[in-house]
Amino acid sequence: MPFPLSVEQKQTAFWVAVWAAFFLLLVTLGPVLTPFLAAAILAYALNPGVDFLDHLRVGRLKLRVPRPLAVLLVVVLFFAAIAALVLIVVPVLQKEIPMLQAQIPAFLAKANDLLGPKLQEMGVKVRLDSDGIKKLVSQQMATSGDEIWSAVLNSARVGGTAVLGWIATLVLIPVVLFYLLLDWHPMLARIAGCVPRRWIGATMDMANEVDTLLAQYLRGQLLVMFVLAVYYSAALAIAGFDVALPVGIITGLLVFIPYLGFGLGLVLALISAVLQFADWSGVIAVAVIYGAGQVIEGFFLTPRLVGERIGLNPLAVIFALLAFGQLFGFVGVLLALPASAVLMVAFKHLRRHYLSSSFYNA
Repeated sequence: MPFPLSVEQKQTAFWVAVWAAFFLLLVTLGPVLTPFLAAAILAYALNPGVDFLDHLRVGRLKLRVPRPLAVLLVVVLFFAAIAALVLIVVPVLQKEIPMLQAQIPAFLAKANDLLGPKLQEMGVKVRLDSDGIKKLVSQQMATSGDEIWSAVLNSARVGGTAVLGWIATLVLIPVVLFYLLLDWHPMLARIAGCVPRRWIGATMDMANEVDTLLAQYLRGQLLVMFVLAVYYSAALAIAGFDVALPVGIITGLLVFIPYLGFGLGLVLALISAVLQFADWSGVIAVAVIYGAGQVIEGFFLTPRLVGERIGLNPLAVIFALLAFGQLFGFVGVLLALPASAVLMVAFKHLRRHYLSSSFYNA
């Protein structure tokens, strides 16, 4: 015969079921929540700036900026910094792409002279110059034109939907960010008010510990970005690259997005090497600079300046990147280290509770 549940146990079961249903709803609405999640992360990072302006003092003189104006200033400055980064990238691309297009026929001619005889020895009769590639493309279009057009149309439909989704997300993020920053402290108070009173002390202790760890993570990440921007700019300038400063800044500042900053900087540097240097010395210099940069970042800067600040050893940092990338894709890679810091705090409190439990000590 089952034991009857007490009133408290029934209430606990009810609210556990309600919260489980709530989190299931959040998981189901994952794609819709993307701009809100991105805005919440940005709001957490930018709120100290808003609080600084909101409580600004010079000596004994209060120069308090109204919070709506402070939020507007911080949001405008943040997106102005992003626009400045784009304005650094665009002139480099505008300079290099036409030069690269002008060099393509010469590249194809060299490739044909180098690889053409070897391909003919293997029975492949293809010319790798401009005329040969045009002829090959026209033949493929003639033999499988319907399939190609079908694939292009399908890609256009999928790509168009994805582009509209990205545009909607980019439009929503600033709006959501503004209102989150405006209502940040009352919102946190309402969240704290939802926590059961028996757990409020432990919950606030964990929240303060997580906040400290994430602040250390952000400071460490900013330091890594600065060091790498200086390194890549200086190394490319020493190697004689004309675009050393913008390419180095791009590579360093985008390092917080794993692979993207490094990949974009590497591509820009390789294009510059091909266009600026007549021999292979530029390409070799890029390979050495970016290879050394990856070693410095992966084995020294990120583990020591980011990993050690949040209490993760280098092996844990590597595992976190791989695990969150496997579970959540590209977004998981972005959130791997801060999410690991949060989980580490939760695990530490869970371990402490476990070691003091009767189950462990009996």
